[in-house]
Amino acid sequence: MRFIALLILIVPGLLGVYGIKLLRDSFFLKTSAPFTWIDSLAAASMLQGTFGLLLAMGGIGFVAGYIFNRDKKTGKVQRLDS
Repeated sequence: MRFIALLILIVPGLLGVYGIKLLRDSFFLKTSAPFTWIDSLAAASMLQGTFGLLLAMGGIGFVAGYIFNRDKKTGKVQRLDS
């Protein structure tokens, strides 16, 4: 059971890492494999950067949400009383 939970965390984490790689490559104007079919370097870089941003935010957000919910269950998260 713990192995399945580890896999559920590793897959979004790896997608987040790949998204950061795509962001870095688009910043330095290098197109990666799925975006080489686009002739315009600017369009390929923008599309690659957008896709990388979505992957990075999704992967990091999933892992952060998991950690937040786990800490909330164990009582490690403080309540903010306004």
